[in-house]
Amino acid sequence: MRLLKHAVTSLLIALPLSAAAQEQDLSDLYAALREAGPEEAQQIERKIWEEWSRSGSPSMDLLLQRGQEALEAGDAGRAIEHFSALIDHAPGFAEGYNARATAYYAADRYGQSLDDLRMALALNPNHFGAMTGLALILTEIGRDQDALEVWRRVREMNPQQDGLDSRIEMLEREVEGRTL
Repeated sequence: MRLLKHAVTSLLIALPLSAAAQEQDLSDLYAALREAGPEEAQQIERKIWEEWSRSGSPSMDLLLQRGQEALEAGDAGRAIEHFSALIDHAPGFAEGYNARATAYYAADRYGQSLDDLRMALALNPNHFGAMTGLALILTEIGRDQDALEVWRRVREMNPQQDGLDSRIEMLEREVEGRTL
């Protein structure tokens, strides 16, 4: 949790008015996601992702789309270029950082991915997608205790996320050991 708190508090960036308004609109969806069953949770999660992907600018949304298409095509370098352009023009748009973090991860550039995940979480502390990416990287680099704390936070926000319970159980065994 220390790492997550650091990510949220160490980067003091003012939220643009549109981002703050978007978070207010999402509060009902966040609450519904915490209470939803598996099938309903998928629909709510999709709505949240749709909202997170709206920058408020058609040209910025196009850069996000082009970056996502490049990433899906396996061209992480091109995706990074699109996402970097997006961030240059919309530095307060959390999803731009989260998307570029995914591209950096795909390019095995974990340090840069972690930096972008920290920015995404500073801009949107409720971004369970960025938290998921953070937990995956922390696990991969052997920081199991930190990863476990982040996965537990993800579970608070999105308890129906696929594979979540098994990841937490595995890390609990690694970090806390087994009782005999």
